[in-house]
Amino acid sequence: MEELFTNNKSTIVSSDRVLYTAGSFARCSLLHLQEIGTLKALRPHTSSRSDLQSYLFFIVTKGSGSLIYDNSEYSLSEGSCVFIDCKYSYSHTTDPDNLWELRWCHFYGPTMTTIYNKYCERGGRPVFTPTDPGQFYSVLSDLYNIAGSEDYIRDMLINEHLGSLIRLIMSESWHPENQALPSKKAGVLEVKKYLDENYSERINLDDLCNRFFISKYYLTHSFKEQFGLSITNYLLSVRITHAKQLLRFSGKTVEEIGYEVGIGAPAYFSRVFKNVEGVSPSVYREQW
Repeated sequence: MEELFTNNKSTIVSSDRVLYTAGSFARCSLLHLQEIGTLKALRPHTSSRSDLQSYLFFIVTKGSGSLIYDNSEYSLSEGSCVFIDCKYSYSHTTDPDNLWELRWCHFYGPTMTTIYNKYCERGGRPVFTPTDPGQFYSVLSDLYNIAGSEDYIRDMLINEHLGSLIRLIMSESWHPENQALPSKKAGVLEVKKYLDENYSERINLDDLCNRFFISKYYLTHSFKEQFGLSITNYLLSVRITHAKQLLRFSGKTVEEIGYEVGIGAPAYFSRVFKNVEGVSPSVYREQW
């Protein structure tokens, strides 16, 4: 592949990168690549940046070093992954006794702030070690090849592969439940199972706490931490999903369905359903 950028600090690092300029549609609507490449340190060095409208992901493929980000320092070794918001200052330094090699990409998109906030909210950290680094190597390799190609739909392909990269990052890092004691973790999972199976019943928080011997504070906070929704919103989601199944695949009336899924009288059911789906139950049934 032809290099579009030659590093002017070749005595410090050897790098191979592609600077990518996404089209206007991609910049406004898609996840889009800014640059991607590989780096091999030839001697000790530190790289620092700040105030970039960009998100950085890199994986250490060899050697070791450190990252300073958000007033914290992290040790990095082979297999370590970094995912950070570059509007905040950061620096990374190779270990002088174990010079590193990296694969990295800078990217952005109109939804990235929301995505990164959710990543942090669910327990994601700036540094993590994946169980299967090979998946990350594969995605980065595909992104590199696409960025350097002449494919006329490469903006769409880049969006697809960046989505895969984010999926991998989330799947490796979203494990806040592992921080809970096993007995308490199991208790919250049992609450979810109970909601899934008894959604049609009248359910309130006090009853759940009494049934599963869990404090109200712990249950509300741990449930949202593990599943991303409050108990009330999760239960509503389950009920609406079952309502949609009945509207589409049964001959039951709207009134019958409202009561069957645990939401209640027709007027209230219609109002709640429309708040979630944007249309009334009757219109939903007609459309689908």
